[in-house]
Amino acid sequence: MAPTRTPLLPDFARRIAAWCAVVLLVSGVIAVGVALCVTFQAAVTPVLIAILGTALLGPLHRRLIKMKVQRSLAAGLTCVAVVAAVGGAGYIIVRALIDSGDQIIASVKQAATDVVERLGARGTSLDDMSSSLKELVSKFGGTAASGVITGIGIVGGIMATAVLAMLLIFFFLRDSDRAAGALRSLGPPSAGDTVEAVARRAYRAVEGFMRGTTFIALIDAVCITVGLLVLRVPGAVGLGALVFMGAYIPYLGAFLSGAVAVLVAFADRGFAIAVWVLAVVLAVQVLEGHVLQPVIQSRTVQMHPAVVMLAITAGASVAGILGMLLAVPATAAAFGVIAEIRSRYEAGPAEPPTEPTGSAKPPEAPAS
Repeated sequence: MAPTRTPLLPDFARRIAAWCAVVLLVSGVIAVGVALCVTFQAAVTPVLIAILGTALLGPLHRRLIKMKVQRSLAAGLTCVAVVAAVGGAGYIIVRALIDSGDQIIASVKQAATDVVERLGARGTSLDDMSSSLKELVSKFGGTAASGVITGIGIVGGIMATAVLAMLLIFFFLRDSDRAAGALRSLGPPSAGDTVEAVARRAYRAVEGFMRGTTFIALIDAVCITVGLLVLRVPGAVGLGALVFMGAYIPYLGAFLSGAVAVLVAFADRGFAIAVWVLAVVLAVQVLEGHVLQPVIQSRTVQMHPAVVMLAITAGASVAGILGMLLAVPATAAAFGVIAEIRSRYEAGPAEPPTEPTGSAKPPEAPAS
């Protein structure tokens, strides 16, 4: 009888080693994927924006399909509608920012000057900081003219990305019925159902996030704009537009836009009105966190605020502002994939159907 060989490592050590190998493998795949996305950013960015736009416009396209509209025409009408809506909203936002932008910037500068003057009497360090800041601003103003050509190039790149993303949205909407077949062809036949289910779960998470965030951003902007108009804060519409745009960056965007509103109120209306504006901003954030988020996004992937902040930080380190915008939807999709895989793993493999007990087999035909 052969002697029993004792394993070199105990069971718990082997399990830990196996999990470490899995984590290293997954981390390597993610790192390579991120590196490829950064390398081919010019091609990847329109695709990601198109996926988000398709997730947001999908319900409208499906409604048109149910109304017996041809798929290409429905996709075209959806794109025309979104161009009209985004163009109109963009015109209102840009017009409001142009009309009140100078006033907002002047109010922020005045608020910063008041803070420095009130605190500068307690030491010379703040005076030195103020003089250094003025010197930096003067240097920036001297070199600003040289960046005009670069700014034009950036605007041209943004316009090209937007046009390409809109074309991709049209094709994604028109050919959405073929997505399941395309996904099944990417994997082996035995894993076709799993690949399709995981992709659908991720897409539903992104779709729910985009619709919920847009609706919440609209409510936040309207509430804060009304509060600023009641308090007679200058540039209320422009500040509301900043709140709407900042809402797509959870937590951080609301904090920055709210801070700008408070500084504008402090510079133009005084400390008391600034406190009231702060109360309005905090009340809207409480409404969003305790009412809007649980009700509107209750069917999407729920993420802890710490996870959201880490995702935003990672996205900013990889792709700047664009990474901050795309980090949370990507994280929501990843959580949806993990939830689908976990549910399938816990369910276990499907058992073959068994014959009910007590059932008699049909008699065989006699041999001829």
